[in-house]
Amino acid sequence: MSSIKLRAVVALSGLALVCAAQLARSEAAAPRKAAVPAKKAAAASKSAISAEFEKFRDIMEDASPAELFEAKGAELWKQKRGPKNASLEQCDLGLGPGVLKGAYVHLPRYFADADAVMDAERRIVYCMVTLQGFKEADLAKQPFSKGSHTPDPVSLVTYVAGQSRGMKIAAPQKHAKEREAYKIGEEIFNYRAGPWDFSCATCHGDDGLRIRTQDLPNLSSKKGAIAAFQGWPGYRMTGGLQHTLQWRLNDCFRQQRVPEPGYVSQTLSDLMTYLAVNANGQLYKGPGIKR
Repeated sequence: MSSIKLRAVVALSGLALVCAAQLARSEAAAPRKAAVPAKKAAAASKSAISAEFEKFRDIMEDASPAELFEAKGAELWKQKRGPKNASLEQCDLGLGPGVLKGAYVHLPRYFADADAVMDAERRIVYCMVTLQGFKEADLAKQPFSKGSHTPDPVSLVTYVAGQSRGMKIAAPQKHAKEREAYKIGEEIFNYRAGPWDFSCATCHGDDGLRIRTQDLPNLSSKKGAIAAFQGWPGYRMTGGLQHTLQWRLNDCFRQQRVPEPGYVSQTLSDLMTYLAVNANGQLYKGPGIKR
């Protein structure tokens, strides 16, 4: 990515945040209007702030910072590393050893060698352990981006996801364990727990919901489920870090005030299976930008 594109990204990021803040102040200062009926409010497609952010995101994704992590992931994929001094070029993501094109949109899926349903990040970590000799416990010590550190699996997932850009999501349900993962994922999505008695469905199980200025997609519906995948892995403008979908789901558990699932756990693979199957048939645009 050129330095001009990077400067444009930084400038537009700041401009997007300034515009959003200005719009929020304007809404707060405006005279109060009569309450809008709930049904009409729910029918509104997007809030003004969300619509403005979408405009800026469309512009910025032409020079997305996620491309930097995708390029880094490409280097890591081919580089011989770890105790076994091997690359990941023989890693089988479900379409055959080393086949990356279209692999991401066909995950999570069942892998016979592990006898488990795995999402992309979990499978890549599995390959890092089995092919390169890394220890899963070491990779789990700091699995998510923080400060100036971006874990290798984050860049690798971004690279793999980029190879499915412009393809339709097609998470399989042929194997019995894939169907089981979907059912368990659905139960996790609807399970209420914690001090606030929240579930994933509390925020993402109905149409027309929002929190503060953020519209909340209905992830249980086919139309809304794509929002769970679109743009992930993604560069988050709030914090300026690259994150995977696993991080996003873990953060949702944190906000529910319940214990976060272990890194690359079956719990997360099951939940991702539920979300992916719900989104089957919809177009995946690749790694992107998140608020």
